[in-house]
Amino acid sequence: MSQTARTLIFVKPDGVRRGLVGEIIQRFERRGIRIVGLKMVRPTRELAEKHYAVHRDKPFFESVVNFITSGPVVAMVLECPNAIEITRQMMGATNPANAAPGTIRGDFGLDIEQNIIHGSSDPEAAAYELNLWFTPEELVG
Repeated sequence: MSQTARTLIFVKPDGVRRGLVGEIIQRFERRGIRIVGLKMVRPTRELAEKHYAVHRDKPFFESVVNFITSGPVVAMVLECPNAIEITRQMMGATNPANAAPGTIRGDFGLDIEQNIIHGSSDPEAAAYELNLWFTPEELVG
């Protein structure tokens, strides 16, 4: 069996506004993925800029920061073997137009920026993002 890993997932402001939080959480729980941290937060500009720092020099940086700070997000820490790979598979392609039906973005996403959900891309990103969004005291287990 693979080693248990953790990843950061958050339902973006468009998903929260559209009332998709429960559906998304349910998909992860039905898969057998454990939630070890969960909170609703309105990201500050500082948090958003740190989160998307790797994209600072890209043309979409400003719009993605503005979008993620436009409303609350529901952030969660999920845990299971191969957490990053499994959750990314469940989310689907970043661009909903390319996401398979049955994935979160394939079923609910409308465009590449407002694509319902974020998930850590790799173990290094997960470690960085988990520490950015959650304190150890906010996690169980």
